[in-house]
Amino acid sequence: MKTMLFVASLAAALIALPALAQQGPAGVPGAPGLFETDPSVKPAPPAPPIPPAPPAPARKRAPIDCSTARNPQQCAARKQANAACQDLRGPQFKQCVQQKMRLADCSKSPDPARCEQHQKARELCKDKAGPEHRQCLRNNLSPKK
Repeated sequence: MKTMLFVASLAAALIALPALAQQGPAGVPGAPGLFETDPSVKPAPPAPPIPPAPPAPARKRAPIDCSTARNPQQCAARKQANAACQDLRGPQFKQCVQQKMRLADCSKSPDPARCEQHQKARELCKDKAGPEHRQCLRNNLSPKK
């Protein structure tokens, strides 16, 4: 009987231990509500609002080194297209580069039929930009059932 009483009191003490470790309103540990807070203590003034961040500067494109490229001719063509479209950003830049690049020779492609299908899809969707361009490519490249 004594051991059961000891185990019960030990369990109660261990369960109450986290509650005793809590800070009270006056910063006194384990004594919530015992002390009143000092009326001379004023709350901290609110922090000033954070000003909006300035817009990010436009990124400079790194110079392209075609000497280490797998296909130097295609690299040179892309370099010329990038130079011609350097004042555009986002989907317009991408579209401009694709239009300026010369079309690949599909006879040298591992899958000429697929290469020609992609060229036809690009030609059909050249007047669109952004999400509309991607959706147009999906519609024209997906196999018809």
